Amino acid sequence: MDEDVSPPIEEEEQFWDELERVLKAPCETHEDIDDALRSFLALTTEHRKDYVQTEYDFAQCCYRLLNSPLYSTHSDYVRRQILYCLLQEDDDDVLHISVAFLIYDGRTNENGFSMLQGEGTFPRLVQLIRDKRDNDYGLHKLLLELLYEISRSQRLNRDDLVTVDDPFILHLLDLIEHLSDDADDPYHYPIIRVLLVLNEQYMCHPHPSDPPLTNRILKLLSAHGPSYRTFGENLILLLNRESTLSNQLLILKLLYLLFTTPQTFEYFYTNDLHVLVDVIIRNLLDLDPGSLDARGENGEEGLDGQRALRHTYLRVLCPLLKNTQLAKEGGNYKRIEVRRLLHLLVNRSSAHFAPVDGTVLRLVIRCRQVDWIWEEGDEEDEEMAQKLAGLADDSPTGEVTDKAVAKKMLGMGLEEAGVSNLSVVDVSADLGEQEMKPKGKQKPDAPAPRRKSVVKQQGEKEKERGREKPVVPAPRRRRGKKVDGMNGEEQHTNGKTMEGLKPPPGDAGEDGREGRRDRSPFADENGET
Repeated sequence: MDEDVSPPIEEEEQFWDELERVLKAPCETHEDIDDALRSFLALTTEHRKDYVQTEYDFAQCCYRLLNSPLYSTHSDYVRRQILYCLLQEDDDDVLHISVAFLIYDGRTNENGFSMLQGEGTFPRLVQLIRDKRDNDYGLHKLLLELLYEISRSQRLNRDDLVTVDDPFILHLLDLIEHLSDDADDPYHYPIIRVLLVLNEQYMCHPHPSDPPLTNRILKLLSAHGPSYRTFGENLILLLNRESTLSNQLLILKLLYLLFTTPQTFEYFYTNDLHVLVDVIIRNLLDLDPGSLDARGENGEEGLDGQRALRHTYLRVLCPLLKNTQLAKEGGNYKRIEVRRLLHLLVNRSSAHFAPVDGTVLRLVIRCRQVDWIWEEGDEEDEEMAQKLAGLADDSPTGEVTDKAVAKKMLGMGLEEAGVSNLSVVDVSADLGEQEMKPKGKQKPDAPAPRRKSVVKQQGEKEKERGREKPVVPAPRRRRGKKVDGMNGEEQHTNGKTMEGLKPPPGDAGEDGREGRRDRSPFADENGET
């Protein structure tokens, strides 16, 4: 920025006007682009304490760059130059605006985070999170946010995961434990999300040709669990308030590992386990296989999401009932309610009478076989076992498929139900011949008396009574369900809302699809349930 041309900035309005002037300057060569970016960084860092103080201010600066002709014309080059600032600079103010820009750019461009991963950004972020923890809370939070976004959108390679060592995980757990009284962020959502997505990476990484890789989150909780119970408490609180499908699955997968690892069977307090049982009962009863999930725009995706979530809840419920303090004498919490839940899951149908799928049936049977849940001589257990055996017998491969379920429990074949042996022409001809035949003793030339339909007769009766009803009832509208918190409040975990900011048009938003990963151990296609 040429100080001889630009007037001194003494007011906030002058700052934003100067920022617009810098971003709208014509740039024909890479040198021009570099000069404009240097002016942009110098302007924002120089007035960091005056006009760029809050998260909203940083977001406004970033979106002005994203909406500028400079970015729209040279987006790849601008993104790469900002990335080099992250990889090479050590100044906190430069890092702050650079990380913020890369986060907003990645959320509006599906190729943004994948490019960062290819340039070796992950190890650099791990280093900065460890080194910058005491410098700037806002910068530390943004570094965690960018690390989460990169890990969420693609699979990390082995070299990246090796950079996550024990001190790094302990540092994150310490932050949750010692700063749990923070009124602005009581759950430390950015930190917890990083731990959850790293656990997902560990679960998806094992490959037969690769040497084993230790899940450091599970390892440290196994060794030092009693010192970091606040993390577990926050997991249950977040699950109670979370409504996003992907976040619920991330929490449930870590809970599953904790309840299936002997060293962490008693990681949670008993009262927290009681809360978790209540949350699982409520969420399983609220889940509707015929409804859409939060991201689904069509029936197929919504059904798949709800089905996967139901299966995962049941996979967590079984070791929770079997391996924790709930299985001890005097700790059998809500036995009757749990048995009633399991009964409803296999006997309640919805979504146009769609029957329960075979995976749910097997998981329910497994939960009912827990010692303190099982009841000797229970007819329901025998009935479920017979259903499962019957469904497997009807499948050529011995597997319980949706078609086998429909045929066994509804008595229908899906292929045969869609085939008709009569054409429309044949049906019309047959009806025409019947109309030409004389009807009883009635004269041939006399028209047959027309009978009023039941609906019309009922309508006339109601009209005579002075309250006529419509012939066709108005369709019901389905309302999406909200997951209320423990106090009936909505969850707001993504920080402050950025009202008034407009992302560049035509790009994917923050809730875009995640990059494809290898099949998770929780995938429903696996043979083991």
